[in-house]
Amino acid sequence: MKKYYPAIFITGALLILSGAAVMVTQWAYAPYLYSAGALMVAAVQFMDGYEGSDITMKRLRKQQVFGAILLLLTGVFMFTTRHNEWVVCLTIAAILELYAAFRMSHLEGKEKKQ
Repeated sequence: MKKYYPAIFITGALLILSGAAVMVTQWAYAPYLYSAGALMVAAVQFMDGYEGSDITMKRLRKQQVFGAILLLLTGVFMFTTRHNEWVVCLTIAAILELYAAFRMSHLEGKEKKQ
């Protein structure tokens, strides 16, 4: 199953991007598009774990999982709020996910050099 994670993640990310972009036009199905992508990305984030003993990597994994929860919460906000409150939640989720991804790849690069 792990071999499908990259494809599921990329598909989910594209759905998130297109759903958020189309949400600006108030298209009725944009929240559904976004939520489907958020579920895919969150599922991959939840199932893909870190098995090592590095404390920093464990902390970054927790940040990734929290970012995935915020992505799901953004989908809920798209359905329940009238204005653009979902943008704030999506921004926080994106910052957490981006920070964790860059730091984790940097730390993995250090491990390979040693």
